Amino acid sequence: MNVLFIGDVFGALGRNAVRTVLPTLKVEYEVDFCLANCENASPSGMGISGKYAAELLACGVDLITLGNHCWKNRDAFELLKENTRVIRPINYPHGSPGAGSAIVETEYGDVGVVCALGRIFMDNVDCPFRAVDSELERLRKLTNFIIVDMHGEATSEKYALAYHVDGIASFVAGTHTHVQTADERVLPKGTGYITDIGMTGPDDGVIGVDKDLIIKKLTSLLPVKFEPASGFARFCAVLARIDETTGMALDITRISRRLAV
Repeated sequence: MNVLFIGDVFGALGRNAVRTVLPTLKVEYEVDFCLANCENASPSGMGISGKYAAELLACGVDLITLGNHCWKNRDAFELLKENTRVIRPINYPHGSPGAGSAIVETEYGDVGVVCALGRIFMDNVDCPFRAVDSELERLRKLTNFIIVDMHGEATSEKYALAYHVDGIASFVAGTHTHVQTADERVLPKGTGYITDIGMTGPDDGVIGVDKDLIIKKLTSLLPVKFEPASGFARFCAVLARIDETTGMALDITRISRRLAV
């Protein structure tokens, strides 16, 4: 089974890049299941709404994961309650709107997806290791195909979680830093891993934001309202090829394309 995971979709350029590239890519790589982190999909580059979730799902994304910006748009509260194809980090406090995992039916069987938020340099959320442990125990009774989106800052925390679930999850993909890493691998017990998929969005800014605004912020230390960068887009994703019998990863392929949209 071929699973395509698209990195953090940022603003209008990111959404346009998905719409432009995904249909062809799904044919080229014979994609069976596609998911994307879309916590930055709104025009401001922070948060998501029902309108933009629907747009991305209509492009061919099968499931949307979120992250620490999932509450930036108030519309997301209703979106998470109503749309089971959009999930937020599972380790937000009990009672948070929506779900932190989902099961999606494919021609190869059900695929379970869990989204977790790191704690190092991030929000003070519940322990991602314990939350993921509990959910993987439940999901493994239902399917061998399980994808984990580890949304976090620290490489060490992402690696640790991946080794922690090695041989249980099919694939652990890091998101959040917006820079694609070159450490894709299959861990000793069969779990695929990459520290960060990268960003699908503006390629001529600083992790999606207008570079001049970022420079002004860093040199003046004064408040600056960030705006998405313009120019070319970058489409970042990874393809995980998963064994249909064991549910373990066979290989991981990085995808990175610069394009005008």
